[in-house]
Amino acid sequence: MVLRCAAWRAEFGADAVLDEELGFKDLEGIVAYMHGWDRDGHPVCYNAYGVFKDRDMYERVFGDGDRLARFLRWRVQVMERGVRALTLRPGGVNAIIQVTDLKDMPKRELRAASNQILSLFQDNYPEMVARKVFINVPWYFSVLFSMISPFLTERTKSKFVIAREGNVAETLYKFIRPELVPVQYGGLSRTGDLENGPPKPASEFTIKGGEKVFLEIDGIEAGATITWDLVVGGWDLEYGAEYVPAAEDSYTLCVEKTRMVSATAEEPVHNAFTAREAGKMVLSIDNSGSRKRKVAAYRYFVRKSSA
Repeated sequence: MVLRCAAWRAEFGADAVLDEELGFKDLEGIVAYMHGWDRDGHPVCYNAYGVFKDRDMYERVFGDGDRLARFLRWRVQVMERGVRALTLRPGGVNAIIQVTDLKDMPKRELRAASNQILSLFQDNYPEMVARKVFINVPWYFSVLFSMISPFLTERTKSKFVIAREGNVAETLYKFIRPELVPVQYGGLSRTGDLENGPPKPASEFTIKGGEKVFLEIDGIEAGATITWDLVVGGWDLEYGAEYVPAAEDSYTLCVEKTRMVSATAEEPVHNAFTAREAGKMVLSIDNSGSRKRKVAAYRYFVRKSSA
């Protein structure tokens, strides 16, 4: 496999593909992109083909053989970015994580392209995928996998992870820290967040079904500004925020009125508040209307007054 890989790289020109302009800038960060790393340091590649349910987009990218060939070359370009982030020596990080979003994927139309992508990577990147995570998986995919599972080796099966819609954040958090999971998948990482180095770590917690949780951020000084991010996998609960001054004769301030956050919310809570007096911020997450346990994460920054 290594010998075939070397021959293919020379023929394909894989070492030079990173410098090529292939005309798919509008697909960057949507269809295939490298973003962050998992808990073991493996670079993570996200794949989402739901955008191709739009017929015009599909025709523009896959309309003929030349367009498909250019797309495959672009897909290799994305893969090569992940390869360049590896440490190819004993004891180093020598494989990536592939996360594939099956939501809205037009499976019939993309069958030929999917098969070619799979073959391309399987044949020419030997042992370079540490884990393959499928998210937003439809019911028929789970049935299909259960049928072929007995024919797979334990080693191969250990690389596959399947998450149905509604369990995406919980599944990804097992392998990737929440501050590195993209916001559309229940994380805190927005586009561009990693350009200035590793983000501030988030605190992880779980909310039981029927439980109401209060997160208290103490020790806020007068004039300080606190900024916080909060996300709950699968939301479908109530959230609110209030500021409680330390002085007994002061009044509690409603910072964010309690509201219902739907299950389809794709953005985490992001807010800021400047305190006029010392006190604490209290975030409330009310899951009492659900029996389902949910994963969650939050982080905050406090900037003291310069006065």
